[in-house]
Amino acid sequence: MKVAVLGAGSWGTTLSILLENNGHDVTLWEYKKDYAKYLFKHRENKIFLPGISIPKTINITYHLAEAVENQHLIVLAVPTQFIRSVVSKFPKINYSNTTLVSVAKGIEKDTHLTVSQILHDEIPSIERENIGVLSGPSHAEEVSRRIPTAVVAASENQATAELIQATFMNSYFRVYSSTDLTGVELGGALKNVIAVGAGIIDGAKFGDNTKAAIMTRGIAEISRLGISMGANPLTFSGLSGMGDLIVTCMSRHSRNRYVGEQIGAGNKLKDILKKMEMVAEGVETSKSVFLLAEKYHVDVPISKAVYQILFEDKDPIKITYDLMTREMKPE
Repeated sequence: MKVAVLGAGSWGTTLSILLENNGHDVTLWEYKKDYAKYLFKHRENKIFLPGISIPKTINITYHLAEAVENQHLIVLAVPTQFIRSVVSKFPKINYSNTTLVSVAKGIEKDTHLTVSQILHDEIPSIERENIGVLSGPSHAEEVSRRIPTAVVAASENQATAELIQATFMNSYFRVYSSTDLTGVELGGALKNVIAVGAGIIDGAKFGDNTKAAIMTRGIAEISRLGISMGANPLTFSGLSGMGDLIVTCMSRHSRNRYVGEQIGAGNKLKDILKKMEMVAEGVETSKSVFLLAEKYHVDVPISKAVYQILFEDKDPIKITYDLMTREMKPE
């Protein structure tokens, strides 16, 4: 298949290499002209994925039109908050034979849309069966080194989910299929907010008990909100729900956990983000979750606390004990 991967961060680069290894004709798009030329020449993503060689058979370009035209699959590995601006620059093409696959994990600020909804919004002519998502516990740093990983390919159309599954799956990257597009997208996005909370627990020097509580009650919040938005409740006990939550809350590779850890240690959000090359999707998504929970009348105390710590300068220690002393409830 002919495949374009948009976004040359760690995940986009990793998936480009994986797809090339699977025998596909791959084009990798990097929006910065100078860095695209650097990648083309040196065949290593020094900033986002050092130490991993990019095969010479992968075409690297900064021309968006060149990247997306005449492709069977377009993989969107751009952070959620930038996807609309990228897609709005697509040339007018016929999408009937092209599948768009999101690998981003966030919710757009202001609109509170998932990536699949952004795609429908920007490309009204595209059929629902031509949109899918790939999500699950899959840090690029490990997948790029061929460490066994399992994820989920989802689309409202079963055949599309299976097409994505077949395109990506290999001996170290196992892919399951699902038709719960909403649940898979929401699981990947909402767990980032809980992961920021888990990082705050680490930075504030609480213990494993506290972190286990945050993770367990966090998946309960994700499920409540997700179900209210139309997701299958079983999805949140799978790879794109609990699986992704575990790895994002526990891993040293997690950008969202790192942001929380720095906040818990007493650093300011603006200073933390200024020093980061990569995007922590959970920061902006926490705003959307806070507002979506209000819209759907869903109780999300942990997500709300994360939002208040990040954007209302609430004290992490005090707000943790506020959570602990809420009114008694059954599990």
